[in-house]
Amino acid sequence: MTMEEVPLEEIARKVRLDVLSMIRAAGSGHPGGSFSAAEIMVQLYWAEMSIRPEEPDWDERDRFILSKGHACPALYSVLARRGYFDPAELVTLRKLGSRLQGHPNMHDLPGLDASTGSLGQGLALACGIAHGVRLDRLPCRIYCLLGDGELQEGSIWESAMTASHYCLSHLTAIVDRNRVQLDGTVSGVMEIEPLVDKWLSFGWDVVVAEGHSFISLGKAFEHCRSTGFPSVVIANTVKGRGVSFMEGRCEWHGRCPDDLEYESAVEELERGLS
Repeated sequence: MTMEEVPLEEIARKVRLDVLSMIRAAGSGHPGGSFSAAEIMVQLYWAEMSIRPEEPDWDERDRFILSKGHACPALYSVLARRGYFDPAELVTLRKLGSRLQGHPNMHDLPGLDASTGSLGQGLALACGIAHGVRLDRLPCRIYCLLGDGELQEGSIWESAMTASHYCLSHLTAIVDRNRVQLDGTVSGVMEIEPLVDKWLSFGWDVVVAEGHSFISLGKAFEHCRSTGFPSVVIANTVKGRGVSFMEGRCEWHGRCPDDLEYESAVEELERGLS
């Protein structure tokens, strides 16, 4: 059975196991936000985006920008399992000389459309890329994954205003709405609600989805392709999804599990998500 024939739920489970092994081997990394975004990236790369892993620079490919660049372990796993590079390379995460650094570097790794990491910049990059493909008359869609804590950055809203002004209807943002950031809850650090109303007021089409449901995500992205406005999917997710002792806890934003935690997490993931 090829990866194209594997159920999406199984791919997402394998991505989480990859992320766990990568971070354990590196001794550092960001499991919480990688786990919350797993289904979103799997849905995009297996069911939504027009791509050619064997031809990563194909002009007419859809583009993906991981604005929350610290969640790159999940993206690296997705790219490897989608065929951009050998999954055996995943264990080199954060190693000196590795192509898989702690934030994505588009100059080193095939399949990356932007180098990201400084939060608040990804949507601006996505706007620029969307402008570029329009000028080149390419039939591309642009997808940009944002963290919900990242929406506290003012540059996000400057970019949202830009996308609406220039009618970038081929641009879709996705908010990984896991409600937890580096050192606390999003609402406790800096409240971002009313989130739907904010995006609407900036001229975006808004759809709310269950971020761990492939059915819900599929319907949301289908809707985004039909609107004449830039669109945003607010995907309700759980930080650390799939490992019970990580779920909803800010300390797992950027922490490596110890031996016992790693074994427990692997056991839980191998049983599969409920």
